[in-house]
Amino acid sequence: MINLKKRLALLAFISLTSGSSFAQQTDYISLLNTQNHWVDSVFSKLNRRQKVAQLFFIRAHTNKGQAYADSVAEVIKKEQPGGLVFFQGGPVRQANLTNQYQKLAKIPLLVAMDGEWGLGMRLDSTISYPYQMTLGAIQDNALINQMGQQVAYDFKRLGMHLNFAPVVDVNNNPNNPVINYRSFGDDKYKVALRAVAYMQGMQQAGLLTTAKHFPGHGDTNVDSHYDLPLLNFTRQRLDTLEEYPFKQAIQAGISGIMVAHMSIPALDTTKNLPSSLSRPIVTTLLKDSLGFKGLIVSDAMEMKGVVKYFPEGEADLRAFMAGNDIIELSENSLRAIKKIKKAVRKKMISEAELDAKVKKVLAAKYFVGLHHYQPVNTQGIPNDLNRSTAKDLVQQLSDASVTLLQDNGLLQRLNFAQNTALVSIGTSSATPFQQELAKTYTNSKIFNLDKGASSAEVNRLLSELKSYAQVIVGVHDTRLRPQSKLDFNADVKNAVIQLASFPNSAISVFANPYTLGNMPGIEKAGIVVAAYQKDESMQRAATKVLTRQLTAAGKLPVTVNTFYVNGSGITVTNPAL
Repeated sequence: MINLKKRLALLAFISLTSGSSFAQQTDYISLLNTQNHWVDSVFSKLNRRQKVAQLFFIRAHTNKGQAYADSVAEVIKKEQPGGLVFFQGGPVRQANLTNQYQKLAKIPLLVAMDGEWGLGMRLDSTISYPYQMTLGAIQDNALINQMGQQVAYDFKRLGMHLNFAPVVDVNNNPNNPVINYRSFGDDKYKVALRAVAYMQGMQQAGLLTTAKHFPGHGDTNVDSHYDLPLLNFTRQRLDTLEEYPFKQAIQAGISGIMVAHMSIPALDTTKNLPSSLSRPIVTTLLKDSLGFKGLIVSDAMEMKGVVKYFPEGEADLRAFMAGNDIIELSENSLRAIKKIKKAVRKKMISEAELDAKVKKVLAAKYFVGLHHYQPVNTQGIPNDLNRSTAKDLVQQLSDASVTLLQDNGLLQRLNFAQNTALVSIGTSSATPFQQELAKTYTNSKIFNLDKGASSAEVNRLLSELKSYAQVIVGVHDTRLRPQSKLDFNADVKNAVIQLASFPNSAISVFANPYTLGNMPGIEKAGIVVAAYQKDESMQRAATKVLTRQLTAAGKLPVTVNTFYVNGSGITVTNPAL
């Protein structure tokens, strides 16, 4: 259960921070329908090249050295783009670099980042909130809303205004190589509810957001970073499934939508044409049919899924003509600006349409307070970004997501004084999971089995564990991004299955929930806990369940197999100490 005092303190903190100069009088979509003196004044001073440049957002890093940083500065000075998209680096370095870059911009830059699980997705020394798949297990959407508000605070603290999140793709392909754990799950209704809660939290705190990847990237087996995926479904299927969360986000007032690079014959029959370059998809469907009035952002224009068939700046031109307002990460923005300027001059697209795009971008800048631009205060950033309220929320989210998939009564029978083996598989040293359990299971011994262990090591461990009355196992995927299949060798995978058949075995899986489907026989264990990812907060949450300090309330957000389907999750009422 969430501590009431902590929740009230968190709400007070959010109220204080969102009452800053960033707080808005109206939402972004409503702002677009009103006359704006600042927007009109800035717009009136722009020539055609400057207008086009406002639509381009360029890449920035703080982990690539001074020469790279200087090259970005040169682009800003020469081209005067509309915005930046920051990638890997550190928070203080980014704040300093943002201030330097803003000095070079005649019109303040709109600064964006992919922060699906917060700043930690890109920056070191910052907090990572749970992945969206983990959030999909949470039954209290108010917690997800609070996370959105905290993420917004972090973004604004570093002088950022736009989060390319949430992911609203319905991940109904377990082998999806690019969305997967970044999705809230495979149920369109649950995905929409959680996405809206996250989005509203961010927007309530004054951050612009972007639902992605329209019209839905969840059922693909190709990563559009490397090639063009084919979404070969009927128009009815797309309308009722893939597009559903986007419709709900639009209805809830989302400020932006990102368009994916996918070939979708049911929506546009042009061969090898990515959806991001399709006017029938971007303008006819998204703007006209679905009535979306906010910012339309292309997915990164350097991705192979878009430039493979449209090289040399042709992709940028087509993205503009399709109806995108922001062209993100062009391979060569100078070349693209010239191409688009020429296309407007030749009336391939109307001046009025260009003007409307530019005014939407300027309105976004006004909305986030750039009409009264202030540099980032670089003092105290590490402490502000690693505040205790945020850390407490991470643990609350983890506690709310942990899912008890199976219990044959063992949870109540677990004896804290009995000789207990605490095993972590996939690791070579003691884990927080084991260390926390050892505080309660006082007659215990810690064992570790590396993911590449030999068959002799596996057999030796299994033989020794047979002498223990209770065996509590953690299965750990230690990779940076949790894939659908564990990278354990065959002997180690088999060890998990054999341990499941031990009497009084409890297994917690700190990995992508889809990995459960690749461990046939795990359902034989007395207890199975889905803990979704490797983070310490998830290991503590699973420990709380296994020491009967926490009633697991999470529900599985995806269907893994016939044993574990969407919505699975046991709630053991008032577990006795």
